[in-house]
Amino acid sequence: MQLTSSLMIVVSMLCMTGISPAACKTNTVSCRLLAEPRSPGLSMKGDFVIGGIFSIHSYLRSEQNTYTKQPLQLQCSGSIVPRELRLARAMEFAIHEINNRTDFLPGIALGYQIHDSCAAVPMAIKVAFQFANGIEPMFNDSDSCSIQGAAAVPALVGESGSTPSISMARILGLFGIPQVSPYATCACLSDKRQYPAFFRTIPSDHHQAAALARMVKYFGWTWIGAVRSDSDYGNNGMASFLKAAQEEGICVEYSEAYYRTQPRSKLERVANVIRRSTARVIVAFISSGDLRILLEELVRNPPPPLQWIGGESWITDPEFLRFNMCAGAVGFGVPRSEIPGLREFLLDLTPAQALKSPWLTEFWERSFSCSLKGQTGSTEGARECDGREDIRALQNPYTDTSQLRISNMVYKATYAIAHAIHGIICNDTQCDKTTKFAPWQIFDQLKSVNFTMKNGFQVNFDSKGDPVAAYELINWQFKKDGALDFVTVGLYDSSKQRGQEFSLNRSMRWVGGQTEVPVSVCTESCPPGTRKAVQKGKPICCYDCIPCAEGEISNKTDSLDCVLCPPELWPNERQDSCLPKPVEFLSWDDTLSIILTAFSITGAFVAVSVAAIFYKHRTSPIVRANNSELSFLLLFSLALCFLCSLTFIGQPSDWSCMLRHTAFGITFVLCISCVLGKTIVVLMAFRATLPGSNVMKWFGPPQQRLSVLAFTLVQVLICILWLTISPPFPFKNFKHYKERIILECRLGSAVGFWVVLGYIGFLAFLCFVLAFLARKLPDNFNEAKFITFSMLIFCAVWITFIPAYVSSPGKFTVAVEIFAILASSFGLIICIFAPKCFIIVFRPEKNTKKHLMKKEPSKAT
Repeated sequence: MQLTSSLMIVVSMLCMTGISPAACKTNTVSCRLLAEPRSPGLSMKGDFVIGGIFSIHSYLRSEQNTYTKQPLQLQCSGSIVPRELRLARAMEFAIHEINNRTDFLPGIALGYQIHDSCAAVPMAIKVAFQFANGIEPMFNDSDSCSIQGAAAVPALVGESGSTPSISMARILGLFGIPQVSPYATCACLSDKRQYPAFFRTIPSDHHQAAALARMVKYFGWTWIGAVRSDSDYGNNGMASFLKAAQEEGICVEYSEAYYRTQPRSKLERVANVIRRSTARVIVAFISSGDLRILLEELVRNPPPPLQWIGGESWITDPEFLRFNMCAGAVGFGVPRSEIPGLREFLLDLTPAQALKSPWLTEFWERSFSCSLKGQTGSTEGARECDGREDIRALQNPYTDTSQLRISNMVYKATYAIAHAIHGIICNDTQCDKTTKFAPWQIFDQLKSVNFTMKNGFQVNFDSKGDPVAAYELINWQFKKDGALDFVTVGLYDSSKQRGQEFSLNRSMRWVGGQTEVPVSVCTESCPPGTRKAVQKGKPICCYDCIPCAEGEISNKTDSLDCVLCPPELWPNERQDSCLPKPVEFLSWDDTLSIILTAFSITGAFVAVSVAAIFYKHRTSPIVRANNSELSFLLLFSLALCFLCSLTFIGQPSDWSCMLRHTAFGITFVLCISCVLGKTIVVLMAFRATLPGSNVMKWFGPPQQRLSVLAFTLVQVLICILWLTISPPFPFKNFKHYKERIILECRLGSAVGFWVVLGYIGFLAFLCFVLAFLARKLPDNFNEAKFITFSMLIFCAVWITFIPAYVSSPGKFTVAVEIFAILASSFGLIICIFAPKCFIIVFRPEKNTKKHLMKKEPSKAT
């Protein structure tokens, strides 16, 4: 039932081929499968006959069916293809060689029937049915379709093209007849569900497409064009290539299809697309016949120089070496081989032998432009062949055995079938020619064949009926005489690990004979420091190069994204690497630091100098009147205030951060405490001059020292708590500046810092208020006025310090704090001690008790 239903599917195909018009007239399955059997072009009888089918001609004679009469029998047209004839004769040679061997199929004579498919599906289907049913006419008008006897052939070699092979494989698979193709590469034929009996000795296009995509990627071509045959071979092969190319990140500008029977307008359109394209590399998954027509069209109006990338269908075809526009072409071909004895067999052809085959007759007459005797269909008007024709002098693909690539595939396919037959009928060294077997038994044997040819090539098939993929990388290079030649420059072996399949062993020549790899990109590579941004509406290979954003880098070509530098690093000018950020702090060799240091030392020196003057004149009235003990303590604290500013200079460390703030806080409290003590003494002294006042006994020298100590101890306790709970620490500030690091002292506890500063401000404000109250006391020399001015300056400095401190960037924050310390210290020493020193040094006549006790005259109102 399965066979019957399968036959029903193909009956309609037969109706289109002219095989059985009677079958179209009934709904029953007719087994009149052959209206007129087609004779083979090459044949020989034998104990077991192997079928063969090749595209000896390229065209099928076209005819318009009227469906009112029986269509004519299918016939090929056009000239014979010498290369295909060589392939057919290679099969013939292999069978003769096998028959002459005594160690293989001894006593068995193999025969052959080799047909022409005309590279057309209808003819291929007709031949397939002829192989399945025999060559004798057979009529059976009954409803039973059981066919008596075996098929005409147990297996066959062929076909050359993928499209005819697909049609044949569908039919032959129904009958279980194995088909071993030497040249059908379509990856679709690996599907055992559709083509269960199909084998091949040439690798699948799945491997070739992947190899081509990896080669294109290897040479850096990301913008290419593609052209293919509008056939199963071209469409399936290009689909596999485009999928592999997409995985490799390759973009295709155009993908055009053409078949040689299509209108010329289609050919011109494809040619114009190639001429106008910007891609400088073109991948051609196209058959030889289609490419020849396309190249002839392109030669009429040559496009810019193109780097051609080819498949095995044409990259080793000598016919195309005449097209210099393809110089530098690169592609994968099946490995080159040698078949001992084949050349002699091909050249051992005489006119008498040629007359035995219509193919050889046509080949002879067309090659020598003469007519063989007795041939009614000979070339019109040609001379008669006189026997002086020398086939060895011919130079065409038939006589060219320098490559023998596909010929070796035919050779292997023939031997594979012979080994399968051997496995069935032979036992050790004995073979039985009377053994009957079905084609499916050959099929089972083919799945397990594994042998090495005498020319060194391994023959076996995987579970899909495919061999191990191995290619040679072919490069078209100019020879010394200026002619193009095929040069093997590399290898591809799919059995190796991924990434190791492809290898180069010779230098290559590119389009126009160049030695440098041509460039074919939609957009030039983005250099390091930029990233790719795809242009809207265009393929991913067309992009803009966008500079990396601030703080980001890209350190490789064609980077998709920029990488943010770590916090402690910053990009260089080219933004291709991250460099350590410069660390900024108020260093000792900084100009600002030198200036501030000079002022600090100068201030300390002034304080010491004033102390020296006071000490020298300690017995003078003006020194004694200003509480010399508090004055010396104040000068000491001022010297410390000047010097504590030096702790803010230099690289911050744990100790320096803790020291600078605590030293500043304690020394300034000591300083303000002394000033506050002096202010209180002035007020107490005035109160003591009032009748009946004994206030001075409550604020004598012991109480003054105690008050200074008490005020200072409060600050010491605050600092101890600050350092204990959350002390200042060195900190790298990355936020203030993006391109550099600010090394600063983080406060630790901001509350602690502002409490220290607030306590100083509180004492200063208290001192200012008291001094302000005592400014109009009636002494000629009233120290309260000078204290008022000093506190006014002190408060003004530190009030302006707060916003300046908060807003100053980087190291200037520290400089502002040092400036505030120095300014307030200079304000104190100048306002309090400058007038006294001026009198001591320059107005000694005023340094008397009488002058100091003198009342200032009241001013008129």
